[in-house]
Amino acid sequence: MAAEEMNLPKGELMKGKKGVVMGVANHNSIAWAIAAQLAAQGAELAFTYMDMMEKRVKPLGESIGVKVFCPCEVTDDASMEAAFKTIEEAFGTIDFVVHAIAFSEKNELKGSFVENTTRENFLRSMDISAFSFVDAARRASSLMPNGGSMITLTYLGAERVIPNYNVMGVAKAALEACTRYIARDLGPKGIRVNAISAGAIRTLSLAGISGGRSMVNQGRAWSPLREDTAPEGVAGCALWLLSDLGRSTTGEVVHVDAGFHIVGLPDELESGGAA
Repeated sequence: MAAEEMNLPKGELMKGKKGVVMGVANHNSIAWAIAAQLAAQGAELAFTYMDMMEKRVKPLGESIGVKVFCPCEVTDDASMEAAFKTIEEAFGTIDFVVHAIAFSEKNELKGSFVENTTRENFLRSMDISAFSFVDAARRASSLMPNGGSMITLTYLGAERVIPNYNVMGVAKAALEACTRYIARDLGPKGIRVNAISAGAIRTLSLAGISGGRSMVNQGRAWSPLREDTAPEGVAGCALWLLSDLGRSTTGEVVHVDAGFHIVGLPDELESGGAA
């Protein structure tokens, strides 16, 4: 979705602030909605991206005024070092980081978690989905002498068993724990660190999950708001956490899922009787 097609409030809430968005894949990415909202509020952005995504990511970034693009493979120390060196040379210091990176082999995101999870994919999923945030936080914090804010993206599968989410649920649980520990370590430096637990949205990542469309449909049917999770809603939450409005909030996992996470049983399954 193009930035102008989203209902993004414009203003100067992020004017003068510079930051990094990691994980924009295409126009349906949650990271893209967040980036577009930050730009609409005056932020200067740098994008990191995988080499294979360059043809998709650069035109998107350029459409909202992004001038700094850094190829980055989060499993490679030299690549991470080069990316953050480029960001430092371009901006000097930064004010925020958006981490929206996760990965697991598609064929292990179905069926039995016990039977289908391999050691290789477990470790790779943890490396990309959880450790990459730790590594990015360490590098970015050195560019935040005046404090700042970091966010990452998680999902309810970190807290509850979701069919076909499997090892990604475990990786997201690790990511949420990382968020709390990073928040503890960086808090004395004035750096806030939070996670947004977004509801199911039709993204490239969701397409890799068996039954992903059902996750969206169930979310709409069961949620108190009876609506899909809106990318604009996630972007608005990110704006709050990354701007000065998010002061005093750190170490949190904020759910933006139309209330889906509070539901124990959908209305049609509730008997109303006492046990």
